[in-house]
Amino acid sequence: MSEWSSGEIYESYVGRWSRLVAAEFVGWLDRPAGLRWLDVGCGTGALTSTILQLGDPAEVLGVDPSAGFVGYARRTVDDPRADFQVRSAADLPDGLYDVVVAGLVLNFIPERVEALRRMREIGSAVAVYVWDYADGMQLMRYFFDAVHAIRPQDGDEDEGRRFSFCTPHGLERLFREAGFETMHTREIVVPTVFASFDDYWQPFLGGQGVAPAYLRSLSPADQAALEEEVRSRLPIEADGSIKLTARAWAALG
Repeated sequence: MSEWSSGEIYESYVGRWSRLVAAEFVGWLDRPAGLRWLDVGCGTGALTSTILQLGDPAEVLGVDPSAGFVGYARRTVDDPRADFQVRSAADLPDGLYDVVVAGLVLNFIPERVEALRRMREIGSAVAVYVWDYADGMQLMRYFFDAVHAIRPQDGDEDEGRRFSFCTPHGLERLFREAGFETMHTREIVVPTVFASFDDYWQPFLGGQGVAPAYLRSLSPADQAALEEEVRSRLPIEADGSIKLTARAWAALG
């Protein structure tokens, strides 16, 4: 299975939390009704469905390179204003869009500046958001802090290191390089509450995403050791629940 292919697994991992961020993001954009939107890297349709619910668009086109994700979005987003296509950020459609958005995808686009330039060409407004991997995305931060503690040789797997541009200054730099004259950033923080440690840990076993793929690459013994290290670090409540938060950084140009 590829790193990103199953919509169901993605939803259990971070999809459920990305939907909370999407609502804050669309509200912040505060666009008028009746616009044409393009959702780049639409994934399972979390942001597209939020635009449909809160943005009252004329239409939304969601594009993603994963046929599995596009198939999931087509099955679950039941709205005649929405369409989905299998396309990468390097193959965006021609035409003009009132709003071009990219949620939790910029870090997976190799040529980020070129992609932003293309979004600027076809969009009157361009907005993105990314997880704060280095600090504020706690469900991933506890995992990689445990990796650093027991497997320091694997420190380069840390998404905080790999995606160091996922900060306000990093986003501002990318937007400037892409030719945007003005832009704004803001943080979006949402609660991520897990019913139990199993609720927290099970999504890491799905193999999709950087952390789950890394976990799957380890031997069973090393996986068990990492699991126990993560468990020892998490703030587990008396009832077994785990109350964390997730921070994303958003940018609008």
